[in-house]
Amino acid sequence: MPRGDKSAYTDKQKRKAEKIEKGYKQRGVDKDEAERRAWATVNKESGGGNKSGSGRGKKDTKGAARKGGRKGGAAAARRPAAARSASAKKAAATRKKKAAGKN
Repeated sequence: MPRGDKSAYTDKQKRKAEKIEKGYKQRGVDKDEAERRAWATVNKESGGGNKSGSGRGKKDTKGAARKGGRKGGAAAARRPAAARSASAKKAAATRKKKAAGKN
């Protein structure tokens, strides 16, 4: 099996990698890097390619996904309250202006 061959992965793992890759692309990561990160995440969660069939393979871990959820908002929390408040007011004004333009 050549290096990079994905035939040992289940359909579920392939779908998961596609979804993760799509998320990276939406955040501006280039295609090759997004694909590399997606498969690295799938490997971390599932331990690599699983054989298909009921009861085969290992249970998936949710460690990488949980880590992302816990880390979210840490940068905002380090900012001073005044800066966060100013950003919130600016965002609210933008939403109000865009809503008025749609009517």
